[in-house]
Amino acid sequence: MSYQRTQNFVSRRQQNWSRNQNTVAFASAIKLGPVTHTVLIALMITVLGLIYLTQATRATGYDYAAQKIDSQIADLNIQKSDLEVENARLTALETVKNSSIATTMTTPVATDYIH
Repeated sequence: MSYQRTQNFVSRRQQNWSRNQNTVAFASAIKLGPVTHTVLIALMITVLGLIYLTQATRATGYDYAAQKIDSQIADLNIQKSDLEVENARLTALETVKNSSIATTMTTPVATDYIH
């Protein structure tokens, strides 16, 4: 009995297939027209624009908060300098009042004012 082949062997290299490459391509049953593509692209651009605006307003919100904190710092620095001046004035008066020269001074008997 002789052996006969019923199927011929075809090499993958002859079919231009590489290793780990699918031999079946997916074909979608849904076909979109040019108007649908245009609408989808417009929607994607709109969504990306909204995302950009959200990020931009968030950064602007941080900018306003930083500006508010900077103005508070400036106000507190002004208050601090005013308090330092007042502290120096009060300390100087107490120092002069309690000095040895001030304790030896006497109050005048009469004072005359010129108009």
